[in-house]
Amino acid sequence: MHHNARVLCLNSDADIVKEMKLVNAEDAGIRHMLPKAKHYLVKLENVRRPIAHILKETFLSNGGDAVVSGDIITAKVSHTDVILCGTRKQFQKSCAALLEQQFGCDKIASDIESAIRNFESPAEIPDPGQFSDPRLARVFREIGKRTIVMGILNVTPDSFSDGGRFVQASKAIEYGQMMAEQGAHIIDVGGESTRPGAEPVDAAIEIDRVVPVIRELARSVDAAISVDTYKADVARAALDNGAHIVNDISAASFDSQMAAVLAERKCPAIFMHIQGTPRDMQLAPSYADLIGEICAYLRMRIRAAVDAGVDEKMLMIDPGFGFGKTVEHNLEILRRLKELRSIGRPLVIGTSRKSTIGKVLGDLPVEERLEGTAATVAISIACGADIIRVHDVKEMARVARMTDAIVRHD
Repeated sequence: MHHNARVLCLNSDADIVKEMKLVNAEDAGIRHMLPKAKHYLVKLENVRRPIAHILKETFLSNGGDAVVSGDIITAKVSHTDVILCGTRKQFQKSCAALLEQQFGCDKIASDIESAIRNFESPAEIPDPGQFSDPRLARVFREIGKRTIVMGILNVTPDSFSDGGRFVQASKAIEYGQMMAEQGAHIIDVGGESTRPGAEPVDAAIEIDRVVPVIRELARSVDAAISVDTYKADVARAALDNGAHIVNDISAASFDSQMAAVLAERKCPAIFMHIQGTPRDMQLAPSYADLIGEICAYLRMRIRAAVDAGVDEKMLMIDPGFGFGKTVEHNLEILRRLKELRSIGRPLVIGTSRKSTIGKVLGDLPVEERLEGTAATVAISIACGADIIRVHDVKEMARVARMTDAIVRHD
């Protein structure tokens, strides 16, 4: 007799329940077995030796396990990273036990539960009703339900993809209007190139470039407007003239006044990871633990912003594809993108036309990277991206709709 054995690939509770119902399992049994049907690996960094022992013993006693440094057993080191392994049920039982322990185990248990909850659930976002502009309200109403498309509009003479095409405000405005008609939910207007090797420009020049375009687009398009800047003065001027969102490649680290502007204006912002600055970021990017360092940096920048008065619900995160990353770094980001959902913020990704795509596909020029961009957009959405930042709005909006039909079917 053949039993058609196969490994099930079920990524959501709804999919697991559906499959269990096909076996004709009872509802009570499904409720009991569901926590046993999903397995997690949760990594903790820099855990003290006594706590590592407690974690190991606790998870083993509940049917799970914990991976620790071999030097912990012989007391050669005082700290170790830990990888916890188990089903949802085993994590629930282990965390309940840790909550009753001392030595900070209760805080670790809360961090573990928070990471799993964030990983499995849509990010907590502001109430869309608090926004007076319906375009911004619509963006937050749709996050988690469908992929948000952000169209790139560079009003610069030297951006890597379209530098010089939209230096004239009239052409930039016309192109922004076209992107909105093609399905962009957000138009991202930038007045300084952040391509590798780019030199910074004065805030006054950047303001002169972006404000006329933002002012007219805010009046004429049915899309939210973001300003791509790391300068507080530029952000302030853009917000004064109709921008709704600040997209900061430095996560408010290049300008000490940026967090204060965000707190004062109570506006959404995108915080991106970058190693170095645009001028030097691609000279020799290096990481001991790529995803771990990206997550730690973004969490640190979120904490700093919150300490400055920013509402955490207003913040979105971007791993910084191409910003201080090699080709292999960028590919690893895409493979492991969903890990960033553990942070609990909406996830933005910008792969469009970037050099990694050209290099992987045989040194293709910028104008021939459409299909490669489409592949990265689809995999990003499948791995949890909420917002895609793209040049080719019409084509990538279609990719997003198709991918959403597959992965957001619940």
